[in-house]
Amino acid sequence: MNLAIDIGNTAVKWATFEGRQLAEHGHGLPADMLGRADDILACASGESQLSGFNVPVLTSDMPLPIRLDYKTPSTLGADRIADACGAAALHPGEPCLVVDAGTCITVDFVAADGVFHGGAIMPGLKMNLQALHTFTAKLPLIDIEGVTKTPVLGRSTEESILAGTLGATLLALAGFVALFKEKAPGLRVVLTGGDAGHLMASGTGGWEHVPMLTMIGLNEIMIHNDK
Repeated sequence: MNLAIDIGNTAVKWATFEGRQLAEHGHGLPADMLGRADDILACASGESQLSGFNVPVLTSDMPLPIRLDYKTPSTLGADRIADACGAAALHPGEPCLVVDAGTCITVDFVAADGVFHGGAIMPGLKMNLQALHTFTAKLPLIDIEGVTKTPVLGRSTEESILAGTLGATLLALAGFVALFKEKAPGLRVVLTGGDAGHLMASGTGGWEHVPMLTMIGLNEIMIHNDK
């Protein structure tokens, strides 16, 4: 059994795999889980703590099932590496654009030959909403939880903030998708991350939502290193 652990900004999540088959997943980490696993790999992309446990953590120096074509691999986030490995495993031989909508939103391109070419980092939805509230005198802090549809034309201050934040993010992502579709026909767009649901609800037709993408990638890396 392989145990994948995602240490994010707000929570520690885990998943177990039998081969490539997802077995269990959850939040936190059961005390007996480490002892049950044959192989363990963690992705430490945030500030949450895994207190009392010493587990191997993914770095760019580890043998990977993809090749990194990146100027500064030592600064490349472990979550971006894991997501790219997961997308390449789900769609072998196909170009993929990987969108991870978390605290920040990352957009990364993995070519059909399994080479990671880098991408873009932009503020996440909650970060944008917090910035509007923090750096202005009168704009309220909007809670995005429960928002199921983006207003195209805001008819109140709250709606206008949502239209600007979600709308601008979706338009930016659509622009990246259009750009890379020109470079890589047959491009797959794979979406993951805590805020992926908000983007899906607001209009991302044709994108594939894979909530467990980071875990799938970590498992692929463990499989690759067991060969």
